[in-house]
Amino acid sequence: MRYRPLSSRLYSKNRAHFMEAMEPGGLAVFNSNDIYPISADSTLPFAQHRDIFYLSGMDQEESILLLFPDAPKPEHKEILFIKKTSELIAVWEGQKLTQKQATVLSGIETVCWLDDFEMLFESLASEAKTFYFNTNEHYRAKVETQTREDRFIKWAKAKFPNHPTEKSNFILQKLRSIKDVEEIDQIKNAIDITEKGFRRVLPFIKPGVWEFEIEAEYAHEFLKNRSDGFAYTPIIASGKNCNVLHYVDNNAQCQTGDLILMDVGAAYGNYASDMTRTVPVSGKFTPRQRAVYEAVLRVEEAAMQLLIPGILIKEYHQEVGQIMTDELIQLGLLDQTMVKNQDPEKPAYKKYFMHGTSHHLGLDTHDYGLVDQPLQANMVLTVEPGIYIPEEGFGIRIEDDVVTQESGPPINLMKNIPKAADEIEQLMQQG
Repeated sequence: MRYRPLSSRLYSKNRAHFMEAMEPGGLAVFNSNDIYPISADSTLPFAQHRDIFYLSGMDQEESILLLFPDAPKPEHKEILFIKKTSELIAVWEGQKLTQKQATVLSGIETVCWLDDFEMLFESLASEAKTFYFNTNEHYRAKVETQTREDRFIKWAKAKFPNHPTEKSNFILQKLRSIKDVEEIDQIKNAIDITEKGFRRVLPFIKPGVWEFEIEAEYAHEFLKNRSDGFAYTPIIASGKNCNVLHYVDNNAQCQTGDLILMDVGAAYGNYASDMTRTVPVSGKFTPRQRAVYEAVLRVEEAAMQLLIPGILIKEYHQEVGQIMTDELIQLGLLDQTMVKNQDPEKPAYKKYFMHGTSHHLGLDTHDYGLVDQPLQANMVLTVEPGIYIPEEGFGIRIEDDVVTQESGPPINLMKNIPKAADEIEQLMQQG
């Protein structure tokens, strides 16, 4: 691995917390992701399932984690199954983890070869009261591909049709939403790399540059700094493309007078960062662009102050909506009559700011978080208001990542990444 791994202490603690939340007699299984085929003999790069990574630190394909806290034998309470290595595999793919290396990385003493899984699982299943299966319950999930986890669940249900089942994901959503100090440090590593990428591209941006060339500059800086690459598909959107929220074509040429919106983030050690900055292609904002930019910046700063323990995300979004409404009135985009006559279910500000302000961030860009429960300390979230004006040919979004505190406003983990209009203009003119 190119990144510095976190301590086995963290993974041991994560497993302990998960097992404390299980019902007596519960047995949980977690599978690695598949290596997905493209066609012929081509495959996508392997990306580990975040849940088994969170519980074990395993970043290798064909790994399985079994947790059985009430197992009669102590050595069966935590078992890690990994792919058996060989001289042939070492020649073609590189050396895989040994059992000892897996123990050092995960903190799990019982490490078996994958070939032993079915026999041992069937033996332990007869002693378990409940199976915990790890289905994807994320509120944004839309999964159409059968996963390795799905195939295991289908097999286990066929083998033991009368076993009661529970969902591991409900436990993990709660655990993963609150970050350990080691996790926050790993997110900071990703953010530091993102900052380097942003500072690299500022003097590079100018009329005539292509969006994909800017993407390439980010990729170069990310990989040079041991990043996993982009945490998500980057958005490099100039001109009218700024108004397409999930624009990922990145194939237009930057024009004089346009703005360019860059929603990018480096990943490090499987942890994500998520940044958006909007800058002038020509190196200087027009008066109108600056007015809208400053309005978005004020909304972002005000929104950050609201992210305190106890607030519900729904209430938070409503308060941010009111702040945004006031700014849109000042910009002449809304008036008091439009606001007075608005549909409460479709507030007037949504015409220009149609997405949410914040989401959880961590091992996933849209990370686990219980959105119907109050915020707690040590949650990492984005803050990303935007104003999109298609009729004027531009849109602006500004996004930072923050971590909530025990009391008071959160800490902005991206405070060192330039976003003041004057500073951005100065840095762009250094190229």
